[in-house]
Amino acid sequence: MKLPYARLALALALTAAPASAQELGDSWGTGRAEANYYRIVDLPLPNDLALETGSLCPLADDRLAVGTRRGEILILSGAFDAVPDLRVQRYASGLDEVFGLSNRDGAFYAMQQSELTRISDRDGDGRADRFETLSDVWGFENYHEFGWSSPVTDNGSVFVVLGLSDSYHYKTPFRGWAFEITRDGRSVPIASGIRSAGGVAPNEHGVMFYAESQGPWNGSCSLKHLRPGGFMGHPISFPAYDLPLAANMGPKPIEPRSPSRMRDECERIEQLVPPAVVFPYRKMGQSITSFRVDHSDGRFGPFEGQLFVGEFSLSVVMRATTELIDGVWQGACYPFREGFGTGILALEFSPKGYLVTGGTNRGWPVRGSKQFVLERLEWTGKTPFEIERIRIRPDGFLLDFTKSVDATSAAQTANYRIETFTHIYQEHYGSPEVDQTTPRIVSAQAAPDGRSVRLVVDGVVLGHVHAFDLAGLKSMDGADLLHTKAYYTVNRIPN
Repeated sequence: MKLPYARLALALALTAAPASAQELGDSWGTGRAEANYYRIVDLPLPNDLALETGSLCPLADDRLAVGTRRGEILILSGAFDAVPDLRVQRYASGLDEVFGLSNRDGAFYAMQQSELTRISDRDGDGRADRFETLSDVWGFENYHEFGWSSPVTDNGSVFVVLGLSDSYHYKTPFRGWAFEITRDGRSVPIASGIRSAGGVAPNEHGVMFYAESQGPWNGSCSLKHLRPGGFMGHPISFPAYDLPLAANMGPKPIEPRSPSRMRDECERIEQLVPPAVVFPYRKMGQSITSFRVDHSDGRFGPFEGQLFVGEFSLSVVMRATTELIDGVWQGACYPFREGFGTGILALEFSPKGYLVTGGTNRGWPVRGSKQFVLERLEWTGKTPFEIERIRIRPDGFLLDFTKSVDATSAAQTANYRIETFTHIYQEHYGSPEVDQTTPRIVSAQAAPDGRSVRLVVDGVVLGHVHAFDLAGLKSMDGADLLHTKAYYTVNRIPN
C-alpha cells in the first residue's frame, strides 16, 4: 500500500554524512561484541509500506500498533513471532506526526502536533470511526512544533510535552510547556521552559520524566524530571504565565543569567529543575528521544528496572538509571547497543521481552542509512560483563556489575578513572565541556561476592557530570568490560 507524505516540507536532503564508528567517540565502537549478547533482528516490511515510525504501542493480543510520521496508525501482527512475519492493517489515517500512542479500554490516545486525540472503532470493523479531541489548548503554527505524549497513566491521564516553534521561538501559546490531560479532558499545565523534547514517560520509579535535546539553554541532551510547577530552563516560554489557564503555576520565574552554570541558577531560581541525567554530546548522543523501563522480568537480560533510551542522530540505544537524593533526581547513563538501521524515534518493550525500535532518516542527518525499517533487539541469553548501575554515596560512589569482579583488579585504585565537567548554561546553542576536574580515588573495596565495588572519592563536584573509565577491570572469569565508560550527573551529595 502506498502511504503519502504527511509533511513534504520536512523531506529535506541530508546535510551531512552518517557518523562513522570513530566519530561516535570512545564510548562506542563495540557493535560486533555487543551482538554476542543482544542481536538486532529486522522485522520485514511489505515492499509497498513506507514506514516512518513516530510511536509504538504493544497491544494485549500480541499485536503492535505503530503511529507514523505520515499520519497513520497501523496494526501489525507477527512482530513478536519467533520468526517475524508482518501483516499490516491500517487502523486510522489523516493524522499529523503521531509522536505518542497508547491504548486504554479499547481506545487509542494519539498525540498529534496540534492536539491529543482519543480514537476508537465503534463498529468493530478494524478501522477507526470515532475521533475525539481531548485537548488542543496550545497553539500550532510551524511544522517544527513537535509534541510528544506519555502512555496513559493508571488514573487515566496523559502527559504531553510541546516543543518550541522552529525549535527556537515562541510563536503560539504554550509552546515549550508540558500538560497533564486528564481522563475527562481537562488540560492542567505542569511545567514551562521546554526546548525540543524527544519523549515523555515515567522513569523506573514511576515519576514522569521527559527527554530534552541540546540547544539554547541546554548544553547537552538530558533526561529531566517533569516536576509540577517546574521551570525546565528555556525562558522564551515565559509569556504563557500571563494566560488564565496557567494560573495554577504560580508566579513567573525570574530570568536566568547567560552565561552562567546550572547549579548557580538553581540557587537563584526556585522553580528551575536541573537535568537528572546528562548525556555528553557525541560521546553518548546528539538527539535523545523516547525511553522505556525494562519490566520484562529478566527476559531482556540483567537490566530489569532500568531505562532504555533511543537516540536519533547516532542510531543507538543507551541505558540510564535514576535516584532521588535530598528531593532532587539524578543518575547515570551507559552505552548499550549501536548499529540500528535508522534514527530512533520510538522504542517499546514487548510482552515477550523484545525491545522494538523504529524511526526515520528523513529530515536530519542520521547514522542509520535505511529509509524504512522496524527492528527488534533480543537478548541472546549470554550476560555481558557491564557496569550495571552507579549510585552516589556520601564519600563517593557504589558501582554494581552484572558479573563478579576479579578481586585483584577490583582493589587497584588505578583501574578507576573519574573526570568531571559541566556545561555553560546560556542562551546560545549547546556548550563545550567546561570546568574540568580530576577527583582522586582514595580506595576501592569490593563486596564479598564481587558484584559491587565501593569507591571512596576525594573531589566529587556538585553540578558536574562525572565521567567514569574502568578499562582496567576484569571479571572473575577474566572478561573485559563490554563498555568501560559511564556518566553520572551529581546534583546532590547525600549526608
